[in-house]
Amino acid sequence: MIELVVSSRCTGCGKCVSVCPTHVFDLGADGIPLIARQDDCQTCFMCELYCQADALYVGPDHDHAVPVDAQEIVASGLLGQYRRDSGWDEWAAHPEYASQFWRMSQIMNGGRELTLARKQATDKISS
Repeated sequence: MIELVVSSRCTGCGKCVSVCPTHVFDLGADGIPLIARQDDCQTCFMCELYCQADALYVGPDHDHAVPVDAQEIVASGLLGQYRRDSGWDEWAAHPEYASQFWRMSQIMNGGRELTLARKQATDKISS
């Protein structure tokens, strides 16, 4: 579930707002997205995938919000980890693949392992 928007990292591009399938975000007056409907989050990680500023943290628990400490999450290196581990940006070096959305299944199939690893890392921070 979406847990955190790190406003100091956010560029205000609005991609997270536009890609969220359940409209979890609203844009704040300053252009920074606000988590407006957290319970609607499907934990699909689309917002994290599209956030090139690594300003979002989606927690691994898709059923319940889990309070997180922003400073601990920033220090942990978890911000942007899902995007990096999934290889999401690798298509940028190969424009011939930019329109091949069929590759999403490969990314999403790896999501289970990444989510488990993230949960383990988050559990270590919490304890």
